[in-house]
Amino acid sequence: MILSFFYLALFLLAGFIAARRTLPNASLAVSLPLGCGYGVAMLAAFPALFALAFGFGKTAAFLAALVALAVLLGLLHGLQMHRLPQDPDRGAMWICLLPVFLITLYLLHTHILHPVDGALHTGQSCYGDLPMHLGFIEYIAQSGEFPPTYPLLGGENRFGYPFLCETVSSVFRVLGADLRTAYLLPVVPAVLSVFGMFWQLARRVLSSAGKACLTFYLFFIGSGFGFVYFLGSTEKFLGIFTGFYTTPTNYTVENIVWVNPIVDLMIPQRATLFGWSVLLPALYLLWRFCYEEQTRLWLPLALLALPLPLLHTHSALALVLLCLVSGFYTLVHRPRTRSVLLPWGGLALLCGLAWLAQMLPTVLAQSVDGQNMLRLHFNWVNGQGDGSLKDNYFWFYIKNIGVVYLLLIPSWIHASQKQRWLYGGGLLIWALAEVIVFQPNTYDNNKLLYVWHMLGCLLVAQFLVDAARRISRMPWRVLAMSAVCFLAMFGSVLTVIRETLSDYQHWSADEIALANYVSENAASDALFLTSDRYTTPVFALAGRRILCGSGSYVYYHGMDYSDEAAAMRMLYEFPDESLLDAWGIDYVVFDASVSAEFAADESWYTARYPVWYENDSCRVYQVSE
Repeated sequence: MILSFFYLALFLLAGFIAARRTLPNASLAVSLPLGCGYGVAMLAAFPALFALAFGFGKTAAFLAALVALAVLLGLLHGLQMHRLPQDPDRGAMWICLLPVFLITLYLLHTHILHPVDGALHTGQSCYGDLPMHLGFIEYIAQSGEFPPTYPLLGGENRFGYPFLCETVSSVFRVLGADLRTAYLLPVVPAVLSVFGMFWQLARRVLSSAGKACLTFYLFFIGSGFGFVYFLGSTEKFLGIFTGFYTTPTNYTVENIVWVNPIVDLMIPQRATLFGWSVLLPALYLLWRFCYEEQTRLWLPLALLALPLPLLHTHSALALVLLCLVSGFYTLVHRPRTRSVLLPWGGLALLCGLAWLAQMLPTVLAQSVDGQNMLRLHFNWVNGQGDGSLKDNYFWFYIKNIGVVYLLLIPSWIHASQKQRWLYGGGLLIWALAEVIVFQPNTYDNNKLLYVWHMLGCLLVAQFLVDAARRISRMPWRVLAMSAVCFLAMFGSVLTVIRETLSDYQHWSADEIALANYVSENAASDALFLTSDRYTTPVFALAGRRILCGSGSYVYYHGMDYSDEAAAMRMLYEFPDESLLDAWGIDYVVFDASVSAEFAADESWYTARYPVWYENDSCRVYQVSE
């Protein structure tokens, strides 16, 4: 455990020194979150590089640490370690960030493998995604296989998911940390990078700490008008805090799907969190590189973004589109000299080669091989909710996004030329996400749409603050801003409160005991026949391969699992030794989920195979020696 903390500290310190080298005159308020972004990027890249040759184990982790140390010492050489400059706005940033950061830490504590009376609990937003992430983390760590194969279909398929968002925790499992600690260790600096660099980007673009604070809350605590649907009765309003996904930001029966980015994106979706932890520092550097003409920043920007495709492919695509528009701005507004154009060429060449090397055998190959991946589709998920309600195109976005969407046009008119060009990159992201779907789940295009929304919040915050300043009387100014903030944030406030109250059992004490036994006694490449319940502890907690995982994971990863699903049913209901052998099954699990899903013939296994493990809730038969 202590080794894991020192390991993370080494990468974060190397990241901090990289930030200091990148921006020598930056204050701590910039260098700290930027350093977290660099540290996360190195933590994703270095162990993975060595794992290609040595497998994902202690050797790769040790060599990665040596490289991080070499980077640290190399960057320290010649660096003037003078006192960091004082930032007059540092207090505003920390005051702005601190409440949201503390709430996020509390939610992480209660949502990630939270021990309660011998069981493990979670919250509403992590109930679905967390078992998948835990299983991937554990599988990579205990198998040592790299690049990993897909463990939810017997481990025989390509892993097209951006798996570096999992390896940043797998490395701590390799070093001996428990699963909860390994999960959380890299998450905290990633959250700090996202919050801090978004605030710093807003301040840099808008030249105002006050506008940056409003931008921060419009995005992270912003919401649409979904709260109106809960004002009809006291019972319905109180149902926000007790129902399962009956919140003003996620109420699909009324076509409300614009979720809160903290509780429904950053906390449950690791790819989004770690993607943003690199994307937002990259956007900050892109603004200074392109729009403030600090051309030397092309190389720090490129190096920061190198692991982005396998951290979060959507963030990588968003950065490409933003760079395209920013590059076009350079062609239009700056002299087309070698000193201006060569940095863009270097950025494109370095990232292009590194990204293609990562994506060709993984994400791009899965896009070609997978089911229902790239396809045309208009109007995102309007009309695809539980109630099959389809709204007018504009009303759908008005009621989902709210004040920010309503004010986009006047805010764009009010913006400066450079701000419009930056938002132009966001418009390109929005246009692409509105007509092309990049994965089986249409809803997942929100991972692009939220980057567009980030940039919209910048312009709207500036417009609101400047408009408020025109109100001469302070009481009326305060009243107007309070009313706007209420309309823009009340829904998310209710959602966050609901999330802090949510509490569900994920795994019982018996399921934990089964997972512990599997971890200690089953071979790393053992294949288990289980039900396809998404919380099956054999995969989620022990990281072992299973024949067929939950369709809510496998289908949305673009996998054809019809053969595995059919074999799973046959092996439970009409078992046959030749079929067991054909699929290479090592162990067969019988528990309540099997009984609920199948007319399982356990007596057939009892007559032929020894019980390998048993407790009050399950029995596991050993099929192969």
